[in-house]
Amino acid sequence: MSVQERKQRERADRERLIVTTARELAEHQGWDAVTTRRLAERIEYSQPVLYSHFRGKREIIGAVALQGATEMAAAVRAATAAADGPLARVYALAHTYLDFAARNPAVYDALFQLDGGLAYAREDTPEQLKDAFAALLECLAEVAGDGVAPGLFTEVFWASLHGVATLTRSGRLPPEEAGARVELLVDRLAKA
Repeated sequence: MSVQERKQRERADRERLIVTTARELAEHQGWDAVTTRRLAERIEYSQPVLYSHFRGKREIIGAVALQGATEMAAAVRAATAAADGPLARVYALAHTYLDFAARNPAVYDALFQLDGGLAYAREDTPEQLKDAFAALLECLAEVAGDGVAPGLFTEVFWASLHGVATLTRSGRLPPEEAGARVELLVDRLAKA
């Protein structure tokens, strides 16, 4: 291995360490606890080293969001692949999405609530975000119904899931009714 390759590998390892540490800190103490000073202390590098990877917290949030989008897409695809039939796949998608949001609140916030400097629904949207939407679209396109654009249907269904996830987490919707909400959402929107 050349010196250049070793330096690139070490840089990539440091970057992963920064993102992982920021994510862990945010999941345990919230995003307000994620500061460059605290991250530098936790990863045992100086703040200038941290800034050589990310210009600041906004870019770190964006990196966590991209990592989360990849994980969410994989979880949705795994769950829908294991389901039998269009409606079963939609139920699997909905439950997986809501479970992901509940288990990873800081990541979910990085994806959809905080400014990570990422473009959504544009040509310059990062591939990880496009792929997360594609994972939803792959399943939902088959239940959009006649005359309904699959992309538009996916946006509406996703917005509904996001609302349920956000309102449940904030305590505005009782968690014990989560299953009934999913059932109502799928039954009313999905046309198998």
